[in-house]
Amino acid sequence: MKVKQVSEHIWSLRTWMLIPVHVWVVVDKGEVTLVDAGMPNMAKGILTFIEKLNMGPLKRILLTHGHLDHIGAIKPISNKLKVPVYAHRIENPYMTGELPYPKRKKPEQNVSKEIVRSLPEDETGNLLQIGGLTPYHTPGHSPGHVAYYHEKDQVLLAGDLFTSKKGKLKRPISIFTADMNEAIKSSAIIKDLKPEKVEVCHGYTVLNPSDHIEEYMEKSLGSILQ
Repeated sequence: MKVKQVSEHIWSLRTWMLIPVHVWVVVDKGEVTLVDAGMPNMAKGILTFIEKLNMGPLKRILLTHGHLDHIGAIKPISNKLKVPVYAHRIENPYMTGELPYPKRKKPEQNVSKEIVRSLPEDETGNLLQIGGLTPYHTPGHSPGHVAYYHEKDQVLLAGDLFTSKKGKLKRPISIFTADMNEAIKSSAIIKDLKPEKVEVCHGYTVLNPSDHIEEYMEKSLGSILQ
């Protein structure tokens, strides 16, 4: 497993499964948050890295969404550490097997109901900061997909909102995306936040994404309409 320090408070951990699969470790005020849980074979490496980092205990796992390649290490990590797992309340019934994901025929219980919690919200439904990260609901790839923004480091952990190639944003993988049109509309979060870096699960770091987000959205929407 490859480790890269993305910014002052964030590290990416990568394995390879035909395509790259990234998860992220975020340190905030003596606590460690894991964003996404990748594949099952990543669990040992994740825990070893957090121990060697020696910047605090693992306090929580935050999920961008509940697809299998984002939750794989939850069970082996949970066997050693009792940490809560958070996802958007809209995503929870899909990943706990109550509802089938869009485009899927059958429900799939990817995460046990007993350990899943909904991301905290205020009275108006805005997601609250957790572990030094601000979650944003970015539906499309899945109904409850979330991207996490680290304001101090100006890094957006975008999960499967995008893929990337040669330093440019690319569309999420079509076959696994519930609503591509909605996913592209959700990418407007780049215009609002103007992050310095975007990290994606399947791809590599994109610098200054606001410089080409308009081009990305126009081309992506155009290809859908054709």
